[in-house]
Amino acid sequence: MTSRKRSGSGSKRQFKEKVVQIYETILKGEEIGGGNPQFWEDFFLLKPKLTILETEILKFTPEQLQSAKSNLSELFTQCVKILADNTSIRAAYGLQTLCGFLHGVFKRLGDQESSLQAIEFLSSFDNYAVNIQKLLDYCQCFLEGEYNDPIKGLCLKLVIILIIGTYNLSQNTLIEYIIMSSLFDCLIKLLSDVPTRQKHGYDVVLIITLLVNYRKYDATNPYVVKLSILDDELALNGYGQVITASLTEFCNQYNIEHMENQNSSWFSSLTNIVGSMFISEEGGYRNQQIRANNALILAFYEAVHLNRNFITTLAQTQTDTSSPPSPNNTLHNNVQGLSDLSNMPMNFDINSQPSNLLVSFFQYCSIVMQDTKTEPGANTVKLCFLILGCISEDQYANSLMHDVSLAFKVRLHRLPMRHRKVSNDKTMSSQSLVCTLLDLLVEFMLSHMMKKFPLELYVLCIGIIQRILCYQKKCRIRVHYVWKDLWTALISLLRFILQNENYLGKKMNIFDLSIKVVNILNFFITYGDNFLPTPGSYDELYYEIIRMHQVFDNVYSMALRYSMGEGDFKEDALKLNNALFNVQAIIKHFNPKIEQWLATNNLSTPTEEQILDIVKKNYDSLTLKLQDLLDHYETYTEKPYYTGFFTGMVKSILNDTRSNFSCALLNFANIANDYPTL
Repeated sequence: MTSRKRSGSGSKRQFKEKVVQIYETILKGEEIGGGNPQFWEDFFLLKPKLTILETEILKFTPEQLQSAKSNLSELFTQCVKILADNTSIRAAYGLQTLCGFLHGVFKRLGDQESSLQAIEFLSSFDNYAVNIQKLLDYCQCFLEGEYNDPIKGLCLKLVIILIIGTYNLSQNTLIEYIIMSSLFDCLIKLLSDVPTRQKHGYDVVLIITLLVNYRKYDATNPYVVKLSILDDELALNGYGQVITASLTEFCNQYNIEHMENQNSSWFSSLTNIVGSMFISEEGGYRNQQIRANNALILAFYEAVHLNRNFITTLAQTQTDTSSPPSPNNTLHNNVQGLSDLSNMPMNFDINSQPSNLLVSFFQYCSIVMQDTKTEPGANTVKLCFLILGCISEDQYANSLMHDVSLAFKVRLHRLPMRHRKVSNDKTMSSQSLVCTLLDLLVEFMLSHMMKKFPLELYVLCIGIIQRILCYQKKCRIRVHYVWKDLWTALISLLRFILQNENYLGKKMNIFDLSIKVVNILNFFITYGDNFLPTPGSYDELYYEIIRMHQVFDNVYSMALRYSMGEGDFKEDALKLNNALFNVQAIIKHFNPKIEQWLATNNLSTPTEEQILDIVKKNYDSLTLKLQDLLDHYETYTEKPYYTGFFTGMVKSILNDTRSNFSCALLNFANIANDYPTL
């Protein structure tokens, strides 16, 4: 971009466009129009300069804006009034001016210290309530009618500006006008139509998600009810397609960058993958993308949690020929957009790419769960795990995930660790979705045993596994999965807790998590014959318990120590030892028999096959205790356990949307193309 040097003091003043001069007149509180009855009609023929309008508003103090209130009120009224001329460019320019004006006012008067000042200022305008209702009516008209895409886009952007006007969503009284209008039906129609969904899908889903979370727990929000009873298959599928397309776009770009890193040296690969993915200027491009996607992940949660009809869309193959505007394009206008997929390297395995919402989501989870050390990163993973928990509780969702005919190849990304290769991502051959989900959860358990231990995430992870097992036990489904991977991960987790007992025990309740881990093993011991694929699988479980007996012995000793003390975790420690009863019984039953066999055969170290043979021959004399409630879990409820979490998540999404929204998004270059030449 070329730039000119400043002229000397004696040079002429730089020319100002007429529309800019009018902005200055309005904001200074001077007389508008000079008595010209055609002033406003002429004004709305001038192409708006939204960035300049916003900049001019930001120059003024709240007191100066208050002095110009009469002019600003008139501007607002005339912008709404001109929308009635819906076949003219004036309506389009009126919408643009409204967007720039409102965004500027909210930005100037709506900082965190005085979040409601902008609402109070606007509500003091003449005929404020009537004009807001008229504005929403015109927006609905434009969204439902045969108007060009820029007009529809402006209407959606205007609604977003109204919603994000304050830092606290529930204090924004403007939303009352929106939720009492018929906007929901317009939004649903946009999602049902493929072309409009591809262009405006992200904005539509963002609006629905934010409105659902407006005073969500007051039982007065009609959007919660409307989303929960929505049964329009096209709209629900469109809702899912928007989420799928954006997550797929994110995953594809990550795959491209990941392969580029693999082609470099091992050192640069390590530093690039661990470092540049999450640490760069201004918090990191990757983190920025993930935060932008949080609105869609929250939208996914709301649909799964509120609407059982939405579950049917989870495994539907994506059919949209192009994706809707991604959050990167919609929110992060300063961030370089994603690369064109036509520029993929020739060795890019397109067959391993996500092809439906669940598959996209699984791969997305494998990427975002690599960052749990930061609070925003941990919150994103928590939201993902809550979604997986809701899915794993649903009977129909489980039937989809366990359907062997719905097999997909999914690339699960793995966190670089010292004991395995940097590029060792797990891309399985096509398998049922439940196997991929179990792979994802096993990977989480193995890769997050760290000093900053994410206890809550582990509890959620174990809870998802329990729900999957309960479904398999109930329906007697024998999944051909390498269960040894899961058992190894569970035992490794117990060993990590033991090794870090002194540190972790002072910060958190490690016994509650240990009980849940042991009870997963108890579930296999008690009910494994109902769902394990072969009798040999049951033998392998016993082999792993016997092989790792030292871990269980040490866990028992640790729990015994705490249960005999007077600490906070005495009761939980006692419960842990009770949970270990069957594991200890197996160890005490088989170890002497193995030692006896070794002595008889004059051997010191048995092979796996020899131990398995001993196990098979000595089942009959083993006595186990029936553990209660292993196949029961507490059904998920958002309130009251997670209200604070979701309040914080909505606030984060709202603030990200506010800070990244720019008037540059509203400058549609082709907005006048569909209107007659003036």
